[in-house]
Amino acid sequence: MSDSALHDMRHRDVVEPVADNVVRPFWSVMIPTYNCGAYLRQTLASVLSQDQGPDRMQIEVVDDASDSDEPRAIVEELGGGRVTFTRQPTNVGHIANFHTCLQRARGEVVHLLHGDDLVGPGYYEALERGFRTSPQIGAAFCRARLIDETGEELSTTEQEEDRAGPLPNHLIRLAREQRIMTPSIAVRRDAYVELGGFDRRLVCSEDWEMWVRLAARYAFWYEPRPLASYRMHVHSNTGRHIRSGADMAYTRRAMDIFAHYLPPADRRSTVRRARQTYAKAALAMARRVAGSGDVPAALAQAWQAIRFRPSPGVARAGLGAVLRSLLRAGET
Repeated sequence: MSDSALHDMRHRDVVEPVADNVVRPFWSVMIPTYNCGAYLRQTLASVLSQDQGPDRMQIEVVDDASDSDEPRAIVEELGGGRVTFTRQPTNVGHIANFHTCLQRARGEVVHLLHGDDLVGPGYYEALERGFRTSPQIGAAFCRARLIDETGEELSTTEQEEDRAGPLPNHLIRLAREQRIMTPSIAVRRDAYVELGGFDRRLVCSEDWEMWVRLAARYAFWYEPRPLASYRMHVHSNTGRHIRSGADMAYTRRAMDIFAHYLPPADRRSTVRRARQTYAKAALAMARRVAGSGDVPAALAQAWQAIRFRPSPGVARAGLGAVLRSLLRAGET
């Protein structure tokens, strides 16, 4: 194992194998929650409508000591004894809560489904088909709908291929840009056992680093139908970090971490393209927040764009966004 790989392992919790005497379903649907009771009923309903029974599907909510709602009551009301509820004794943060989900999962395949996201009809059937095709498939994912607080569709992730099947050139494609929303992907539990849990150095983009890490070791199955929904709102993990620019700073850190997973011949060009992509994304966010007159957010996002791609063009565009936010603030 390389020095960089050994260093990385220090920042990931070990996922222990399931004991030999434990009966294992195919699916473990693990639902991490924290103060998302307003959406949890919808999340649970979307899973229970596809329930394959306890012999084939473990369904469990793992709550990170919510203090603004009562997820246990929601689980008992909607789950009717079918859904297991586990609560952290204190708030441990979302990375540690994810790890509890992975460790408690008994199934062959783990689906981490945030307590404010949804799955559409046919999700589990479609992705199971991918895992059944080959033991080389380590993860399967589908397109995702992006929805707002009310469930209104905002957009849909880009279509990678026309037909379901193994994703060609998947490592390079997934390293160029974060193309997988967490509710849309399921992963063999043995892959987590081999590679470890989510990286504790990342508060945002921990999912992107994980998918690239998995892609460097396993084949991925792709389903072109949008069978999952990712909810965008200001209280989401990413939404909380936009104003400071921390979302983009962690994105850049994720690139630094996963760069050595890539083949040496492709490493430089792949990372360069990723940095260009997120420079554009940061500029787009700077312009968006500038429209509301949020000067600190516009400045933070413009600075992150320059950090991704230090060039006169990016600097001019970032300055323009900041000036626009200043003018907008002056009007209010």
